[in-house]
Amino acid sequence: MVKDESEDRPATGRFVGREHRFPCRVYFEDTDLSGVVYHANYLRFMERARSDMLRAAGIDQRGAHESGLGVYAITQLAIRYKAPARLEDDLLIVSRVMDTKAVSCVIQQRVMRGRLLVAEADVTAAFLSPEGRPRRQPPAWLDAFRRLQGEEEIS
Repeated sequence: MVKDESEDRPATGRFVGREHRFPCRVYFEDTDLSGVVYHANYLRFMERARSDMLRAAGIDQRGAHESGLGVYAITQLAIRYKAPARLEDDLLIVSRVMDTKAVSCVIQQRVMRGRLLVAEADVTAAFLSPEGRPRRQPPAWLDAFRRLQGEEEIS
């Protein structure tokens, strides 16, 4: 039997309309002594979902970093915890671009367990030069964000 190599790839998300949906499972390492997800680990789940969303939108963060163009850094984050997630819960991180500026974007993220909202966050990411100074995002990236935000049609 020939094995499909795509089966061995890590989980990836997908766009449904303008929202990016990223599946995630809670493992033992994600929990604290009480058996619920440790509060800081929600940030890890959200980071993975944002990175996957950017890759799916055609934004090559690794290439930008390796070429010396720049990197994204989180400059503001507001998170609200609504309900606990527990060991082996299947979660879905839903991300949506809410605002785009020359050097930054705001992404709203929701962590869902089925239909239950577990946590939500508003994340501002700024594009920085290798020296750590704010830098305009590449024009193609701005276009991608604007399409996701709904200012242009998604092709």
